[in-house]
Amino acid sequence: MKKIYISMFALSALFFTGCQDDFLDVNPTQSIPTSDTELYNSDSGAKTFVTAIYSKFLDWDMSSFGWIGLASITSDDADKGSSPGDSGTDKDVLDALTYNSSNPSAESTFIAQYDGINRCNQALAIIPKLDKADPALRERLMGEAKFLRAFMYFTLVKCYGGVPIVDRLQNPTSEEDKKMLLTRKPVAEVYAFIEKDLADAIAVLPLKSAYSADEKERASKGAAYALLAKVSLYQKKWQQVVDNCNLITGYSLNPSYAKMFRLEGENDIESMFEINGHGAVPTKGIQGYSNVQGARGAGGWGWGFNTPSQSLLNAYETGDLRKDATIIFRNSTLYDGRVVPSTVENAMYNFKAYSSSFTDAWETDANIKYLRYGEVLLMKAEALNELGQTSAAIPLLNDIRHRAGLGDTPATSQAAVRTAIWKERRVELAFEFDRFFDLVRTGQAKAAFAADKSEFFPNGRTFTEGKNELFPIPATFIIQANGLSQQNPGY
Repeated sequence: MKKIYISMFALSALFFTGCQDDFLDVNPTQSIPTSDTELYNSDSGAKTFVTAIYSKFLDWDMSSFGWIGLASITSDDADKGSSPGDSGTDKDVLDALTYNSSNPSAESTFIAQYDGINRCNQALAIIPKLDKADPALRERLMGEAKFLRAFMYFTLVKCYGGVPIVDRLQNPTSEEDKKMLLTRKPVAEVYAFIEKDLADAIAVLPLKSAYSADEKERASKGAAYALLAKVSLYQKKWQQVVDNCNLITGYSLNPSYAKMFRLEGENDIESMFEINGHGAVPTKGIQGYSNVQGARGAGGWGWGFNTPSQSLLNAYETGDLRKDATIIFRNSTLYDGRVVPSTVENAMYNFKAYSSSFTDAWETDANIKYLRYGEVLLMKAEALNELGQTSAAIPLLNDIRHRAGLGDTPATSQAAVRTAIWKERRVELAFEFDRFFDLVRTGQAKAAFAADKSEFFPNGRTFTEGKNELFPIPATFIIQANGLSQQNPGY
């Protein structure tokens, strides 16, 4: 098994060295000069540079505690959870929507994305030089790198708005590169960059079916079309959403919603892009992902953060099979026979983060499903409805409802179908890191948070329009920018 070193330079004076164990069977990294490419001038060597990008998604700072806080605990689907006196560093202020520009989760997420982006830029710079590697493989690997870079920039633009576009390896002593690293670009320019990367990726990526079984985690043409459709959805480019969804082939709904989030459902017929965790050594899982969300207290197995809210529970219709597939209830028995006793601290926990085989492990076999065909149907339905083609949108909405054990939607008008699709997205994609951003992009946030009443927020929460749509740019970055970039409003 080969070992590589990817030298990291994320933003200005922020340095990163090494990369973590990944899920594509490459061991931890060791140092070699990146200029010495001959050692990796082969098919397997070329793959290693892109595998190092995937491995970033297993890091604590990329996909675990900070990201869970920023993108899930902030939403009306989740409460902080855990013990009342355990803030989880900053999860209490995220829950209350009272975070500021020094928020650790906002900072760690921002830095982690640029760490990953630098790995993408590293791969894109080095792979073309590996002339002993198969040319078609090199093209595919560069497509994967561009897909992953687009994915990270999409996370950044959703969270922070306009951000620096770093599209190449940098010389930190170059004034031009310093400016590139520290200057936020307009949102429209970031989206255009994402779209260009995805178009390039689509041109060279294979279909998912073309990958061998041991490479099923890699980005495919279908994943790139799905991400491009989602990028268009956020920009309200409705016809482009429909067009890209129509280009997706080879996927279908998993007949069992619950099994999708178990080991047997990993990379299934519905999965388009997911982060793979393996509990067994030498490959690893997402650091702390299952543990921090596991049941807390006597008889529990985790920290107990990111618990389902009463508001989410109330959103499920009677008979909706997704409720018991999404929520672990106190005083229940799970599918694998594990008993959740009455002594755990919280009434509900996130079932989608549960690992049966590695229940108590820090790195488990639980995956994060980021793009799946169920969402493609809902994106297409939403776009068709906004284009006035409501009668064509309703059957797609009903496909999702039928899989959940529900009947046809009673909605018929454009306005009613719009509301029905938004609600369906909530219960279909709960704890898949979409709800907060859905509330913002659809304009529902202020009302939804006011209605999200709980023991700790009996009057709901205050979503400040003109501020809370975006998270703060880290104060450390703004200081380094020295006037080249400004903070988001309200921070």
